[in-house]
Amino acid sequence: MMKKILLILVTVITFAMNGKAQSNSDRLSLGIGCLYQNGLDLTLSYEHEGKYHHMWEFFANGYLKWDECASCGHICPESFWRNYRSYGFGVAYKPCVARGRNHYGNVRIGASAGSDTKRFLGGIHLGYEHNYVLRGGWRLFCQVKTDLMIKGEDLFRTGIVLGVKLPLN
Repeated sequence: MMKKILLILVTVITFAMNGKAQSNSDRLSLGIGCLYQNGLDLTLSYEHEGKYHHMWEFFANGYLKWDECASCGHICPESFWRNYRSYGFGVAYKPCVARGRNHYGNVRIGASAGSDTKRFLGGIHLGYEHNYVLRGGWRLFCQVKTDLMIKGEDLFRTGIVLGVKLPLN
């Protein structure tokens, strides 16, 4: 009888601990992706998750646009790394719109401010992010994003970003 009570107690504590870890948790995420046209995107972000997988994201974003070299006609290191670069810092709200077992999806709505090498840039960010939950609180995500960049070299940036989220709690 004592073993059964102890087993039930351990089970209840285990489920309570897992339930607490799912709400109000924090994560650090890193995403890398390709954007149209000839763009490479790197985003480092901090996420705070509220109830029902609704999240706030605070992010730093770097963008690199490459082009073919005028002299050789190929993509060389000079035309890749020194063509057009920008960075930004912003915030996004991500309400959950799809839930399933070990996965969920969020709409991403945000704004950012930053610069390229010459001028100030503002950005409006819209997209969809789908997360897959792994053991230990890790998550893999795929994000379809569209950025409207104000005063940037390219007005619209759209593409796919893949990444990983690491739990901080």
